Amino acid sequence: MGSQHPDVIDFAGDYNLTGIVLQNHAGTGGNFDGAEAGVNIQSLVQELNIYEGITQSAVYGTLVLVDSINLINNLPIQGTERLFFKLSTPGTSKLEHIVDASEATGHPFYIYKISNRRQPQQGTLVYTLHFGSREFMRNIRTKISKAYEGSLSSIVQEILGDKDGLDSRKKLYYESTKNSDKLVIPNLSPFKAISMCAKRALPYYTKGVGYYFYETTKGFYFQSWENMCAHYGTKEREPVEEFYYSPQNITDDTIEDKTLHDLKAVESYKFINQQHDVAAAQALGTYGHRVITHNLYAKDFTETDFHYHDDFNQTIHADFTNEDGSQNKFAVRGNPVDFDNKNVSDYAESLVTLMPTNQYSHGDAGGSFGTDVSDDGRLEGVRNAQLQQVVAGTTVQMTIKGQTQIQAGQVIDFRLRPVEEDGQTSDKKAYDPLYSGRYVITKVRHRVTKQDYKMILECRKDSVREMIPGEKISTFTGETQFENATYEQLNERNYGGR
Repeated sequence: MGSQHPDVIDFAGDYNLTGIVLQNHAGTGGNFDGAEAGVNIQSLVQELNIYEGITQSAVYGTLVLVDSINLINNLPIQGTERLFFKLSTPGTSKLEHIVDASEATGHPFYIYKISNRRQPQQGTLVYTLHFGSREFMRNIRTKISKAYEGSLSSIVQEILGDKDGLDSRKKLYYESTKNSDKLVIPNLSPFKAISMCAKRALPYYTKGVGYYFYETTKGFYFQSWENMCAHYGTKEREPVEEFYYSPQNITDDTIEDKTLHDLKAVESYKFINQQHDVAAAQALGTYGHRVITHNLYAKDFTETDFHYHDDFNQTIHADFTNEDGSQNKFAVRGNPVDFDNKNVSDYAESLVTLMPTNQYSHGDAGGSFGTDVSDDGRLEGVRNAQLQQVVAGTTVQMTIKGQTQIQAGQVIDFRLRPVEEDGQTSDKKAYDPLYSGRYVITKVRHRVTKQDYKMILECRKDSVREMIPGEKISTFTGETQFENATYEQLNERNYGGR
């Protein structure tokens, strides 16, 4: 299990893993000889999985073991053990490209559960060990009851490093927020407290609303979707890798470096929701959303409507490029969809929410986002729409060869060929204009077996590579022979359609 040449990659999927050490509650290897600091269980491990994602506040994983040494009793395993290992792609020299769970230079994981235990034969147990980061466990064990004041990004830093709370020793990569606020945390877990900040956070350089707080194998991140797509909303993020998929009936005779080629190749992929679910997106307020703000202090109501097509170009999207930004790369065109000649954005009442404001609750006139109270409705509409555009956006799941430098929150370029037999669209494009292009990695599963290292990526985009073609029209093109509803009283003749 692991590469024969640590400094040279022999094949795509090769990896370095020099040991998987389990240490019991007393800091030893239990009853095993020569295991004073822990027992190396690498030979027992059939599969190592590590999970991370932008909606996941902590990293967790599993080990699948075939145990012939009765590790459960001889260590023993009770759910308070520590796990050490270091995983890397051969040839990797940068520390930030290594999954380092060693005690000397990294951050060990913590075992918390055994599952799927069975005995296939005498002398052998098969089971799964579950582990999580230290912060995963600290978040469960501690609560915050405290008042904070300042920029939301600085409040998150304070929560993360609080010695009586999360007490993280890891690096936090953060995007500064332009809004400040006063928050009172009423006996919440640290992650829930940070989630409160993330929901209210306003990026310093862009016009979106809301941040993501998440952990990867490289550290913690607190940033907006826009900052994942473009650096401070002005410069496109360099893709961490370019991936392409070639069907089995397509051959390429120009390949020179097979290993490099295979690292960029997608073994398999599937679109989870490639056809945008317009019904769900409409109901969730992605396109139209009316926010009714109730000012408890002034005793008045204000209605604010969010309009997808009017507001789309105000924020940054996944297909942002230095050449044309993400202008007009709507996932749905703004043409009429019904006889009232309205487009999907014109139905503000698709989602109506009531939002009470907290003006003067902490002695100042600010609203729910720490800004002017009159902005609450608009900001809430933008926040919800940005979130739902990602949720309802194009989502592709792909299996690739493992590369430890890849992590959640990064951008990839997916070069997807058109489905036409000659590999070109009707207008001679060698790529799919809707589903190829830039994606943000939203979930990662690292899967290490004795044979190789693979990654299963979930990637999303909230836009399209090129503006959907077609004429902009203002009149619905549907036809009907009926101008109005008709009504008929039930009787024996028409009951049940007879």
